[in-house]
Amino acid sequence: MHSFIDNDLLSRLGSLPIESRVPMMGNVAGKHRSPHRGSSVEFAEYRKYVPGDDTRRLDWKAFARSDRFYIKEFEADTNLRAYFVVDASGSMKFAGKGESKIQYARRIAASLAYLLVNQGDAAGLSICTDKLRLEVPPSRRAAHLERFFSTLGKLEPSGETGLIPALHTIAEKIGQRAFVVILSDLFTDPALLGEALQHLRYRKHDISVFHLMDPLEIGFEFDRPHRFVDLEDGTALVAEPNLIADEYKTALREFLTKVRAKCNDASADYQLVTTDTPLEPLLRDFLTARLPKSKH
Repeated sequence: MHSFIDNDLLSRLGSLPIESRVPMMGNVAGKHRSPHRGSSVEFAEYRKYVPGDDTRRLDWKAFARSDRFYIKEFEADTNLRAYFVVDASGSMKFAGKGESKIQYARRIAASLAYLLVNQGDAAGLSICTDKLRLEVPPSRRAAHLERFFSTLGKLEPSGETGLIPALHTIAEKIGQRAFVVILSDLFTDPALLGEALQHLRYRKHDISVFHLMDPLEIGFEFDRPHRFVDLEDGTALVAEPNLIADEYKTALREFLTKVRAKCNDASADYQLVTTDTPLEPLLRDFLTARLPKSKH
C-alpha cells in the first residue's frame, strides 16, 4: 500500500462527484456537460451491464454467446479527462513543519485520481522538473491507477522548475478540453505563469491550481541565524532572520497577490494550501465548490 493513499478518506469522499466547471468534449449521455453531440468510435473493452446503463450500447452478439448482458465501452466516451501536473523541482522536497510539499502533492493527486476513475472518468499524470515528462497518459481503467500511484511514489524532486514550458506544452498537446490540476509551490515568475494559464484557458481547459507552501515559508518563524539553501540551484545564504523577516513577508505578500491575480485572470480555481492543512476538509470543500448550485 502506498503511503499517500488513505482508503478511509477515499471512502468518506466517495459520495462527492468531481464536476467540470466548463463543457467537456464527449458523449452527451455521459455525466458532464458537452458542447456538442456525438460519441467515440474507438472501441476499448466490454463490461457487465448494470441498471441505469444505456441499453442502446448492449452487445447482443456477446449476449447470444454468453447469455449475459455486456456494454460496449469506448476509450474516448469519458466526458472528463484530468491531467495532474506535478512540479517535481528541488524546492518541492522541502519539509519544514510536517510532510514535504511533494508528499502533500502526492496525496492530493492520488485521492482525486482515484475519485475520478471511480466515477468513470480518466486521469493522467504529468511530471515536470526542468522539463516536462508525460509519465502516465489518461485512462479510466481501474488497473491504470496502480501505474499512476507507482509513478507518483517514485518521484524524487530535483533541479530547477520547468513548470512554465510544461504548461505551454500541455496546452498544445491535449487534443480536447480537459481538467488540468496543477500542484506546485509556483516558485516562478507570476507574469510567465499568467501567460501559461492564459494559454490553457484559450484552449478551453478547466484549470485548478493547488499552490503548496510549507508553514515555515509563510510564517518565516526562525529564532536564530540560519543558512538558507536554494533547493533548486544549490545557492546558499547565511542570514539573521529578524533582520530580513519584514522584507521577506512583504515580498511574499506581493508574490501571493500577483499569483492569485494571474489565476483569477485565467479563470483558474486557485487554492493556497499549507502542508499542515488536513486533507479531508480541503478536498471536501474543493469538490463541493465545483458542484452546480442546485447540488449544494
